[in-house]
Amino acid sequence: MATPAGDDALWIRRYRPRPDGAVRLVCLPHAGGSASFFHPMATGMPDSVDVLAVQYPGRQDRRTEPCVPTVGDLADHVTRALLPWADRPLLFFGHSLGATLGFEVARRLENDHGVVPLGLFASARRAPSRTRSETVHLRDDEGIIQEMRELSGTNSAILDDEELIRMALPAIRADYRAVETYVYEPGPKLHCPVVSLVGDTDPKVTLDEARAWAEHTEGPFEFRVFKGGHFYLSSHQAEIMRLIADRSPTASVTSPRPANA
Repeated sequence: MATPAGDDALWIRRYRPRPDGAVRLVCLPHAGGSASFFHPMATGMPDSVDVLAVQYPGRQDRRTEPCVPTVGDLADHVTRALLPWADRPLLFFGHSLGATLGFEVARRLENDHGVVPLGLFASARRAPSRTRSETVHLRDDEGIIQEMRELSGTNSAILDDEELIRMALPAIRADYRAVETYVYEPGPKLHCPVVSLVGDTDPKVTLDEARAWAEHTEGPFEFRVFKGGHFYLSSHQAEIMRLIADRSPTASVTSPRPANA
């Protein structure tokens, strides 16, 4: 594996490195989320899976960096940061914003670099071709905080801490702006398998919108529904980790096609 250099090294976090893992699982957070959201997954996956959690600018140790304004720009940065890690097969798990971002990164890897991922787990997000008019990023601060309370994805202690939440709001707003202004550009379908996961009471995505991920791959498609809302995965982590592990090679490593760019 080539060593990531410069700014690219800031994007990837490994909370429990598995250098001999047969596959690298790339975890992409939701709007306002950070790499540490996937710490339980990093420590809970089997040794055959090396978990790479993506850290967006504008939060935690990257809080002084400007946020990236669009999903497309984010995908360009993440794709570049992941290329040194593509000596092992890459498997993507993206939650909400992270699902759309994972789709765009997978497209870039396939179309521009000849790297076909093992698969994409698209969690709590409608298919890229399904649109809604969403304007959370245009609300005042209290409106954004209310949205976060309703989705129950942020620790209530953080939401109740005036100083902490005010520090986090610029990144949260920027992430909402990026995902709410995302426009899908039709193009070749993915070749990798896609698994769509959704909570049965998620207010941000209907079952039909989640099932429509099938339209975006020429590979196998699976659809899984869990009890819960937008952050259903907090109550189903063990089941989700088993699902991912079942689709990860453990005996041998199959290298992706060499990059052509």
